[in-house]
Amino acid sequence: MERILITGGAGFIGSRLSLRLVEQGYEVTVMDNLSKQIHSDTPGQSFLYNSIKDKVRFIHGDVRSLSDWQKAIDGNDVIVHLAAETGTGQSMYQIDKYVEVNCAGTAKMLDVLANSQHDVKKVIVASSRAIYGEGKYLCEKDGEVFPESRSQSDLDSGKFECKCNYCGSVLELKPTDEDSKIHPESIYGITKSNQEQMVLMSCKSLNISAVALRYQNVYGPGQSLTNPYTGILSIFSTRILNNNSINVFEDGEESRDFVYIDDVIDATMLAIQKDIKNNIALNVGSGVSTTVKYLAYSLKKLYGSDIEVNISGDYRIGDVRHNKADIEKVKEVLGFSPKTSFEVGLRNFVNWVKEQEIQSDNYEKSITEMKKKGLMK
Repeated sequence: MERILITGGAGFIGSRLSLRLVEQGYEVTVMDNLSKQIHSDTPGQSFLYNSIKDKVRFIHGDVRSLSDWQKAIDGNDVIVHLAAETGTGQSMYQIDKYVEVNCAGTAKMLDVLANSQHDVKKVIVASSRAIYGEGKYLCEKDGEVFPESRSQSDLDSGKFECKCNYCGSVLELKPTDEDSKIHPESIYGITKSNQEQMVLMSCKSLNISAVALRYQNVYGPGQSLTNPYTGILSIFSTRILNNNSINVFEDGEESRDFVYIDDVIDATMLAIQKDIKNNIALNVGSGVSTTVKYLAYSLKKLYGSDIEVNISGDYRIGDVRHNKADIEKVKEVLGFSPKTSFEVGLRNFVNWVKEQEIQSDNYEKSITEMKKKGLMK
């Protein structure tokens, strides 16, 4: 049975993956720095950490440390590299930290693989839909278009839809496939693009199988309820449970491809278990686009809340308008198909949240921080 190293294995995706692997008899090593932003000031009381405690070999380590990598890699056959700084908005002013963790941290892993004796046969790296920027659209006049960033003048005047780079007409969203243009709109997206490129290229030269999984918006039970910078379902839920209004950016019609945690674990397990000859990048999503306004009102209803949903027209620098993955390639290569509809997944998430202690709401603090940096309009 293969021995698996999961970096970030005490996080949202990593902890669920760890448990699934343990259930199937794998030997699992987790390296995680137990980030305060995810696990709060008392990681020993973290739901995510405690879910894997004593079930895996745990290394309290940091991807920025070469010696931690050497210790973690030793004796393992597969690396699932999930550890990363996440969050579009925060990445725009914590640039050095995001590059150091996501890019330099990955470089240290590859350095160990290139320069030491090891048993690693496969590396799976968590990439992101953020690498696509606005993704793929269709223009009636000019055909397939990958639009540039929306202009600040348009956003200020409430014109939120993407426009054709050539004729300026409003575009129609199309599913974004893996051959689409890579043009990230945030520092986070740039670092994820660099991560996957480094892994796919380096592993190819080292004769190590590699898969970059371009996760869409992952949600579900276990998502951090204390992080005000990422995870829109968690942010909205914490607002609702503290009887605070929800601020929906833009006109609320911006959309995301929400993919349920169990489906993400299924896809990642397949990537571990399948014999993949050529190093490859694959979208992991639902293939369905859901508006943020629909999400906000759905959560309000499921919690039985009477809080206000404010469609504010506010916007964040680096945010994209829409997101919908083309998942045909992952179906073909891994045999993966998502099983959980958004409605079912959302109910599962809300039922789980209701069982948790209500967390303090740090959302306004995060917004104030972004406004000071000129990233929130």
